[in-house]
Amino acid sequence: MRTDDDTSEVLQAPRLTPGARRILDVASELFYRHGIHAVGVDTIAAESGITKRTLYDRFGSKDQLVVAYLQARHQRWWEEMEERVTRAPDSPVLALFDSYSLFSAPTDRGCAFLNAAAELANDHPAYKVVRAHKRAVLDRLVELVSPGLAADQDPLAVAQEIYLLLEGAIAHRGVDGDDRLLVRARGLSQRLLEDCGAPSAQAEPAATPHS
Repeated sequence: MRTDDDTSEVLQAPRLTPGARRILDVASELFYRHGIHAVGVDTIAAESGITKRTLYDRFGSKDQLVVAYLQARHQRWWEEMEERVTRAPDSPVLALFDSYSLFSAPTDRGCAFLNAAAELANDHPAYKVVRAHKRAVLDRLVELVSPGLAADQDPLAVAQEIYLLLEGAIAHRGVDGDDRLLVRARGLSQRLLEDCGAPSAQAEPAATPHS
């Protein structure tokens, strides 16, 4: 991931003990399924089988637990995305696109980062993670589209168009409960790449996400 030092630090998931990992796994499922504000530390502690004191000892506050939740989700998605891109050298942009629908974590409620942004104030420490994740995805798209474009095409402009298609589609994944718009947006992105001189090779098709 090519990001500046500040962004890399913001996105860096914490190293956790097995007990802290258990807390984070439970909290992540609850935050994604029910929303950040709807889930209190009492529920997280009870579901994790630990005390609230232990939770605070490990993470300091609920706010920092939310930060860790988004950092861990970013890291998990990013690693899967990069692996998928590596396996599809002829169509890396579409491979990144497919990483949303084929992510191993649940995606039926849409994008976890957009959901978090809708709940959090701009000065919440986790909001920086949301922004850093989105910027990292756009930057990676710029890198992936650049090699295949015609000389008169602007990589940033093309990447931004694909990025907007991707963002809108994954948001509607949570609203509509299906992949129709995600599949449609993928096709539009492929057509855009072809029109801009990029190879038209197909990455593996999108599929219904795990839930």
